[in-house]
Amino acid sequence: MVDKLGLDPRVVKRARALAAKAGQPVVDLARSHTTVSVERAVLRLAGVSGADSDGIPWVNRLVDAVRADVGLGQGVAVPVFHALASQGLDDVTVLAQKAAAGAVTFGVPERKAEVTAARRAARRATNVGLKIVDRRRVERERLVKRLGDPEQRPWIYLIVATGDIYEDIPQAQAAARAGADVIAVIRSTGQSLLDYVPEGATREGFAGTYATQENFRLMRAALDETSKELGRYVRLTNYASGLCMPEIAALAGMERLDMMLNDSMYGILFRDINPIRTFVDQRFSRQVHARAGIIINTGEDNYLTTADAVEAAHTVTVSQLLNEFFAHEAGLENWQLGLGHAFEINPELPDSFRLELAHALLARELFPDAPLKWMPPTKHMTGDVFRGNLLDGFFNLAGALTGQGILLVGMMTEAVVTPWLSDRDIALQNVRYVLNGAGKLHEDFVPAPGGFIRSRAHEVLGEAIDLLEKVVDDTMLTAIAEGTFGIMKRPADRGKGLDGVAKHEDGYYNPVTEALEV
Repeated sequence: MVDKLGLDPRVVKRARALAAKAGQPVVDLARSHTTVSVERAVLRLAGVSGADSDGIPWVNRLVDAVRADVGLGQGVAVPVFHALASQGLDDVTVLAQKAAAGAVTFGVPERKAEVTAARRAARRATNVGLKIVDRRRVERERLVKRLGDPEQRPWIYLIVATGDIYEDIPQAQAAARAGADVIAVIRSTGQSLLDYVPEGATREGFAGTYATQENFRLMRAALDETSKELGRYVRLTNYASGLCMPEIAALAGMERLDMMLNDSMYGILFRDINPIRTFVDQRFSRQVHARAGIIINTGEDNYLTTADAVEAAHTVTVSQLLNEFFAHEAGLENWQLGLGHAFEINPELPDSFRLELAHALLARELFPDAPLKWMPPTKHMTGDVFRGNLLDGFFNLAGALTGQGILLVGMMTEAVVTPWLSDRDIALQNVRYVLNGAGKLHEDFVPAPGGFIRSRAHEVLGEAIDLLEKVVDDTMLTAIAEGTFGIMKRPADRGKGLDGVAKHEDGYYNPVTEALEV
């Protein structure tokens, strides 16, 4: 890639080194803890499915039963598969049903031979789920090779959000026919705070559709049909975030989703989920994404909806560097890092477009091999649809000029109504016109040495390094508690889901982590 900002490689290297130093204690924390959702994800990969008559998933029932009898400090794999053998069963879902009825008592065997047998059985069962994930990844690669990828970058990313999966499907297919390359099914309001994953197809979501395995399956099948019709592979996105991040990651891998929103701090800052719970869940979910060949989308754009986009620009860069470190540590490759940033500077500010170009180009040059996810204006949309459409056009142009990889379609009715199909069509026309008209303009766009754009990019990177030094000194958990990111203060001893975290005890065993860390 051509060096357009004249960044000093030594300064960039220092920024990455500081991010690694700040992030390593968080990784150590994640490696030494587990959560109810991590353990449920293990059992889902081992084949537990379905729900009871009240809609409570059997996997929740099983983990709750193990937790009540022996806790989570040694993991659920050994207690569950020891009980399965003791009961003479070969179906873990049946064991869950018996446990829910109070007919099974769980324990950790004392004899080494029994522990070894339980571990072996757990590995065998979870490998079945991991092999499904592997097959789905190969399936995607074959379809992309046969059908082809979109001819141009950035990929055009569009959201559907009706609440009804059977209404989402035709809307998603229509959007793909109108030019969308990636369909994101936005999740029902509040699902991130549910400590269970609903079962089956759903029709009653609020401002979005519930993320369930069946909804994933239905939408993926529908987009496969449309992909064949259009002669290009249409990607599907959902959300691996919230209290069930690991489980949703596993389900996404088994149903061949292509991208997942998965940010290291979004749930902490904007859903008040406990930081330790989030970091433990995030690491496991990213390991699954790495195995599944899924591209993650991080959420730095959200910081700029609560903090000022100029004053807080360096916090976005810091978060991107941390997200990169956490992702690499979990096994994700650069092509899987859809690092987020956004066009959220107040348009009334003089030189606002030049500032946007500086911030976007800085991200592009810091992460040259990552398919950056460029987010449209939302905070300063006023309800004036003509002004909004023009602002989205400038956003699209900034994306074209700075070589972004994934461009979320902005809507001129943002902040007014949930977009109509006609709104999406007009928005897609805007994107297509700008991208087609600009062509490879990013090859010609080189900011002047010593000029405004270069100077601003260097300034932001310098502020990012200063903040990273502070985070290293104070620790990342302290920085989050003090409101460093998105001005949200989230202490490590508070927040939703903390009661679902357990520290590893001697003998902790997780067959999925064992397989993913090879």
